[in-house]
Amino acid sequence: MKNLLYTITLISGVLAFLSCKKQQETTDAGNQFSGREGEIELVVLDPGHFHASLLQKFPQQLVNDTVLVYAPEGEELQQYLHSIEEYNRRAENPTDWHVDVYADRDYLEKMNGEKKGNVVVLAGNNSKKTEYISKSIQAGYNVLSDKPMVIDKAGFELLEATFDSTRTHDVLLYDVMTERYDILNTIVRVLVDSEELFGEVQAGTAEEPAIVMQSVHHYFKEVSGNVLVRPAWFYDVEQQGEGIADVATHLVDLVHWQCFPDEVIDYRTDVLITSAHHWPTRLTLADFTRSTRLNAYPDYLRKYVKDNILEVFGNGTIHYQVKGKNIAVTAIWNYEAPQGGGDAYSALIKGTHAAVEIVQNKEENYIKQLYIEKEKATDRKVFESALHTVIAELQKMVPSISSKPVTEGRYQIIVPVEDRKGHEDYFGMVAKNYFEFLIAQNMPEWEISNMIAKYYITTTALDMAKKDY
Repeated sequence: MKNLLYTITLISGVLAFLSCKKQQETTDAGNQFSGREGEIELVVLDPGHFHASLLQKFPQQLVNDTVLVYAPEGEELQQYLHSIEEYNRRAENPTDWHVDVYADRDYLEKMNGEKKGNVVVLAGNNSKKTEYISKSIQAGYNVLSDKPMVIDKAGFELLEATFDSTRTHDVLLYDVMTERYDILNTIVRVLVDSEELFGEVQAGTAEEPAIVMQSVHHYFKEVSGNVLVRPAWFYDVEQQGEGIADVATHLVDLVHWQCFPDEVIDYRTDVLITSAHHWPTRLTLADFTRSTRLNAYPDYLRKYVKDNILEVFGNGTIHYQVKGKNIAVTAIWNYEAPQGGGDAYSALIKGTHAAVEIVQNKEENYIKQLYIEKEKATDRKVFESALHTVIAELQKMVPSISSKPVTEGRYQIIVPVEDRKGHEDYFGMVAKNYFEFLIAQNMPEWEISNMIAKYYITTTALDMAKKDY
């Protein structure tokens, strides 16, 4: 627990260092929370994804130990309850959750009718999520939703209207953007924000974007040491969403958060989508069975099956512009990671003075590493002096950070692996940040506008990719 708190402190410190700009606009939400212990009462709605339980992996003082759960009966509910039981029973830093479950067909109506609790947590079937969000907001709940909030254009229109409703109902809606809490991603934001070191983001072109990000995920994987059993609907893009509409939300979010920090992005005036395309990952029935423990494809997947091979459109690329900067993001779903590997991420952000790059591949032993490389026209001594200054500032919050030259003009920014937390730990950090918004009622307007812009980009790009395939 000390390591987790240490990492939260580091990231909070780094985020405070990012900019002297102060966001003045806030939401119109009322003052429902004071910071009193246990005043946040979670309502977990239809927990169909393991992310629902990860939000409860560690106890938080603000959160009441009694958690209300409304869901249909089924294996997904049982998996969630099993995870919570494991957190309660573990030897080190156990939780003490008391789960009050209502499991029946009218679970959503029951939740909104009883109106117990004050924060709805959503992580499950993405085809239902936008409706869940809308109805929870209409009932007066605050909502913390796993990504994506929406997976198609029709859903986007409902989501945009729902954001308007949050002001009417004095509640806050937020999505779980865990990748902001990766310490390397946080440091990238600092590097890009340094005009002396990085300059400003280049414009790039559609053929050679200035910002390129890619994430690779795997259908068959382990979580917390156990094989992750996927529900069959996970392979239905109409329920889970295509890669462009699902995991690409993290990439679009990072682009905006790192390259346009604290800036309002209006999708109507600041965004131009230039192209998008998608392609399938192909699974055998044996692959499907290994992942789901089901021996046959359900009927709703039959339309994706050709010669007994399941085609899942989990892969896609979006080319777009924000405020004149050319960007490319790619989401890839492979079946299983290579030996020693796992989910992977890469990024390249080109500035007028330097380029920042994250690499995670076989050569790096599948461990994410961060580099910065000066532009040819940048004076070496000026660059090294600026880098030294930024690293010295970062060391005040991250004492173990350092840099070393690897080739001429290219440096590695080193954060020891033992000072990095894993993906599962980020969920508690997101929740902590959201709870602070609830108490202070100071969610910045850029957070809201950028959520809307993000889902406009992913859903519009999906429509474009479908037409071009």
